[in-house]
Amino acid sequence: MLFDTHTHINAEQFKDDFADMLVRAKEAGVVNMVVVGFDQQTIKDAMAIAEEYEHIYAAVGWHPVDAIDMTDDDLQWIEELSKHPKVVAIGEMGLDYHWDKSPKDIQKDVFRKQIRLAKKVKLPIIIHNREATEDILEILKDEHAEEVGGVMHCFSSDWETAKQCLDMNFYIGFGGPVTFKNAQLPKEVAAQVPLDRLLVETDCPYLSPHPYRGKRNEPARVKLIAEKIAELKGLSYEVLAKKTSDNAKQFFGLK
Repeated sequence: MLFDTHTHINAEQFKDDFADMLVRAKEAGVVNMVVVGFDQQTIKDAMAIAEEYEHIYAAVGWHPVDAIDMTDDDLQWIEELSKHPKVVAIGEMGLDYHWDKSPKDIQKDVFRKQIRLAKKVKLPIIIHNREATEDILEILKDEHAEEVGGVMHCFSSDWETAKQCLDMNFYIGFGGPVTFKNAQLPKEVAAQVPLDRLLVETDCPYLSPHPYRGKRNEPARVKLIAEKIAELKGLSYEVLAKKTSDNAKQFFGLK
């Protein structure tokens, strides 16, 4: 029983073996997943997948790298989609200071608008953070994001940051990096995050876990992430898998 809480199976990397990829996920014990749309095309594709497959849900939002492209019409469209029964979160949203396509002030404005939208439609948020931790925490606090809660997707910061996020009603999502041999920080944090606030994800097709690092990732490999976190926390894989799946259903408001 696994729930991959963050996938991009709407990416072109899956167009040649989509059905086989879903079979491999099922064989690995993945019973649910969320596919994330973050611009016009990927949102359309995410919605189409979620509508076709009962066990797959969608998150819709606007990625910070492309914040400069988002219009008021796009925001209105996301609000309309939020009413769809298969849409379970708003995002991914946040700040990304690694790439310079969208100026920081525009990223911040789009981020704030999406948090306010999530509060209006009462859906949790999915946070993308790249080299922007301080500003993200400031905006989450300013906008009272704790009212809807969210997940810090593919968490890579330290335990002090994790504690601030937990205090704001957030879950912590871990992906492939927690399995990397030279990545000590995510291991240390994963060991400390309370079991009832943990989520597992692949972020596929990116960040494939060890021993597939550098190769295309896919939902089946969320099992490797769950196994590593279970080891770090001194739990059985079965307990970790069930608890993170239960956490995901609670987070996304699923029965």
